[in-house]
Amino acid sequence: PNSAVLHYGHAGAPNDRKLEDGDIVLCDMGCELYCYASDITNSFPANGQFSADQKLIFETVAAMQAAVLSAMKPKVAWADMHELAYRVMCERLEAAGLLVGDVDEMMKVNVGGVLMPHGLGHFMGIDTHDVGGYPKESQRDGRDGFKALRLQRLLEPGFVLTVEPGVYFMDYALKKAKEDPELRRFFNWQRLEDFDGFGGIRLEDNVLVTEDGIENFTVAPRTVDEVEAVMRGEIADSVALIAWRDERQEQ
Repeated sequence: PNSAVLHYGHAGAPNDRKLEDGDIVLCDMGCELYCYASDITNSFPANGQFSADQKLIFETVAAMQAAVLSAMKPKVAWADMHELAYRVMCERLEAAGLLVGDVDEMMKVNVGGVLMPHGLGHFMGIDTHDVGGYPKESQRDGRDGFKALRLQRLLEPGFVLTVEPGVYFMDYALKKAKEDPELRRFFNWQRLEDFDGFGGIRLEDNVLVTEDGIENFTVAPRTVDEVEAVMRGEIADSVALIAWRDERQEQ
């Protein structure tokens, strides 16, 4: 459940909760090389096997990330990529019965901001959260989620940034949505009871914007099969993961 709290734990109050069967583990971490940062998030079931609901949310987040990665290229607005992630989320969760109603109407009232209240990603370089996201002419969007965007710019070749969508079941955010007449009609509150204490899932990759798209620097498990293979010990490192993917593409 702590994975529903962004960056849970700190030196004064560390995350010392004992993992239990059925928990989702969310690890947001990175390393530094020659003073340049990385920032990668993986999410996985503590017991090594996804439940049906965990699989649903993991595959929703993976679809959000894949859609953004496919759409990124120079001159694309980063806020539009954030909105794309929200649309994919709403489409998938509506199909699964967690949300109800018309997706376009959900987008108008910003349902996505309830379940993913942070921005889609950030610049990265010598600082993990690098500077330059808001030039002088940029305006901050006041909507939930959008107001947390760390950049409000058109993408340009040479930009290095993270792509890190997520879906979280936060008591505070859901309570606030339930009290809002514009938002509450889009949630299947009975179905959402199944996600009480679920926490959240996030996937984060580090990418370079190129002249015609992106180069993804991150090699990490991004499907249910890949995560479960890692948990079984069948995939031990990035080289093994690439080989594992290649074998299945050939089949």
